[in-house]
Amino acid sequence: MMPPLQDALRIRNAGHELLSLALIDSRNLTLRWLEAFEANGLDGDTRFGASPRWWAGQAGWWQDWWILRHLQRSRGEAADPASARLASSLAGVDDLLARPGPGLADAAATRAWLVDTLEATLELLDSAGDSDTELHFFRGALQHEDRIGERLAELADEWQMPDAPPAPAPWQALPARPFREPLWLPAGQARIGSAPGGWVPAGERWQHELLLPEFEIDAQPVDWGRLVEFAEDGGYDRRELWTDAGWAWLQASGRRAPRDVEQLRGGALVMRRGLACRAPARQPVMHVARHEAQAWCCWAGRRLPSEPEWEHAALSLQGRGFAWGDVFEWVAGSARPWPGQAGFAGSGDPFPAPGSAGVLRGASFMTAPRQRHPRARRFVAAAADHPFCGFRSCAL
Repeated sequence: MMPPLQDALRIRNAGHELLSLALIDSRNLTLRWLEAFEANGLDGDTRFGASPRWWAGQAGWWQDWWILRHLQRSRGEAADPASARLASSLAGVDDLLARPGPGLADAAATRAWLVDTLEATLELLDSAGDSDTELHFFRGALQHEDRIGERLAELADEWQMPDAPPAPAPWQALPARPFREPLWLPAGQARIGSAPGGWVPAGERWQHELLLPEFEIDAQPVDWGRLVEFAEDGGYDRRELWTDAGWAWLQASGRRAPRDVEQLRGGALVMRRGLACRAPARQPVMHVARHEAQAWCCWAGRRLPSEPEWEHAALSLQGRGFAWGDVFEWVAGSARPWPGQAGFAGSGDPFPAPGSAGVLRGASFMTAPRQRHPRARRFVAAAADHPFCGFRSCAL
């Protein structure tokens, strides 16, 4: 049985005590990440955009902006995002953290800020009511900080940071699953999205029914062994396998393998924390752009699943061997809201401009278990490879 602190369904409906424990747990991970980056001299490095120190500071700033200073926090998602706020206890923090950059002055200042904001948040949580409305921003703060933990893990991976104790090494964390035959689902009604109640991220709003035709879907994500076959058959050089956007991306990037892969001949040789490692053939591929996933599907005579197909399979087929949660998974189509969806105050899932982003489903080995939900959605550019992402396929 999943411990309450890591149970996604219980956390979405968490009351004061469980939510307090989860917020403390998430903040402790943020502080451990900050310490790891500081030990490697990278806490203020902006090479990949905002620095790790800025990301860590964001955890405190979100609570400061939406909870500590927000006069309408008790109204929950009905609060006016543009309403007047109290002044921050830290002068100039909005200028330092509202836009990506190096963050606060140093790691020590960031740690002090994280301690102060959490203490104040927990005090206000203790006096808040029990309704979904009054707990809205506190639950949102937890999702936001858990997401920050994932982003810091991605940065450690991008930097090939050798000393990263908060994150398990991918070759240790990712299972090498034996191959299972694809699974078949009959045509029928499927409920997609989440129903009201508790914390419901904007991207999951709202539940609706669809009629899905029958389809066949892989039991697990595509592994390195199958990607090696694609590469050895000239997959990265065959124009006919790539979409127009994918081919343009391939030529501009010069890529002939997924990110951090040194070799795709005779097996995948992957750089992990500065070391060249032979990836197990049955381990899921990781750090692939959607363009690569689409090209592999074209080569294999298959296709990416649609969002409703992936979600329906994840909810219906776990007892039959549908494995998800090792890596995020690309699906077909562009990011779009579900019917009836509307944003709300403090939403961490703003919808991108139409046609500008793809969709990742599931979770990765670095997603906090309490955030692993089969209806969760992430929106990123089709060329993005910084998430711990892979893919699976469906029959044509």
